[in-house]
Order: sequence, then structure tokens, then C-alpha cells
Amino acid sequence: MTLDSQLTMVDRYFVKKEYGGYHNVFVSTFGDEGEHWDSFRVVDGEFPDQKDLDKYDGFAISGSSHDSFKSDEWILTLCEIVKKLDEMKKKVLGICFGHQDATKPGSFFGNNIPDRIAILKLHQDEVLGLPETSKVLAYSEKYKVEMFSIEDHLFCIQGHPEYNKEILFEIVDRVLRLGRIKQEFADAAKALMENMQADRKILETICKNFLKGKSFNQSRL
Repeated sequence: MTLDSQLTMVDRYFVKKEYGGYHNVFVSTFGDEGEHWDSFRVVDGEFPDQKDLDKYDGFAISGSSHDSFKSDEWILTLCEIVKKLDEMKKKVLGICFGHQDATKPGSFFGNNIPDRIAILKLHQDEVLGLPETSKVLAYSEKYKVEMFSIEDHLFCIQGHPEYNKEILFEIVDRVLRLGRIKQEFADAAKALMENMQADRKILETICKNFLKGKSFNQSRL
């Protein structure tokens, strides 16, 4: 199982200090004991060799502060790899940027499908259109596509099931320092998150069920 890692909006030094790196955040959330996860920083041109793709059971594409609609070389290369993985019917979990970059209903949600799921989110881009082969699995009042799947091998989520409040607050502070948001927006976002709890256990189960080959229907976030 491999982790295709983007440059994320998280302060990498904070995450490394507190959690041992963003790779560990992903593996601890979605991995199981005994699994081996490789990490590739595709934003720096690190990609798995195409001849090695078949040896992996699944792939995860993380978030990024980059514009998913740009034509940077690494983004185009990543898109080509995703197309290849789609053709190979390889498991691909796309989160945030990974969701913006790319069925039949099953039961990744398990036996008890929730009506609503709370998830931590911080993003600018969104998915506006989907391939004919895709199925919308979750939506919200603001966004028509919060989760979608293609057959049973691609599953994409706009929010961040791997984040906790501590990581998200660090992201808000970083984006504020970069001048991308205003102080009042940052304060409002933190206040909103302070009084809400994400359904991390449910989201973790959904993602792990997908990666482990288990079988969802539509839910509203």
C-alpha cells in the first residue's frame, strides 16, 4: 500500500514534531498493523515507477495547498498515474486535493448508514462535475459533491478524515500568516470547530473498509 503525498497546507514541521510526520498521520488513521506504506512527495517530482504500480494493494492521495486546476507538470503526471490506476482497477483513496483530481453502491459505511457525517474541512477548490461512471455518495448544503466513488476502486472525499482539531487549527494559523484569509475568518472558523466534533471514527471506518476491499450508499454531510 502506498501513500502518494502532496505538499499539504499543514505546517510540516509541526506535524513532524507532534506526530512524526504527515505520513504517520495517514498510516495511523487508515493503516493496520503489519502493513507497509511508501510515501512519494509528488509535488517534488517523486512518483512510483509505473512498472511498480501493480505490486501495491492501494493508493492514497492527500491534500495540497496547490491549485488542482493548474497545469503544473507534477499535477499532469499525477493525473496520468490516476488514469492508469483507474484502468488497473486499483484502490485509490483521494482526499481534498485527491478528491478534486479524479458506481455501484456497496456498504463501506457498514450496516448502519448515517444520515449525516461531520468532517473537518479547509479548502478553496471544489468538484463541479463528475464522470458518467461516478456515483455521488455524500453532499452538503454548500457543495454538491462531498464524496464520490467510481465503481468500487476509487473513493474520494472533500474533507479531511485524517485531521484532528489541533492539526486543523495549525493550518488556519498558517494560512492566516500567509495572508490567504482574514483574522476574522480565522477566528470564526476556530470558534465553529471548537464547538463541533468530527465523526472521525465513522470516517476512519469508511476509508479503511474501502481500502481493505469491503463493501456504500448516499449520505448527507
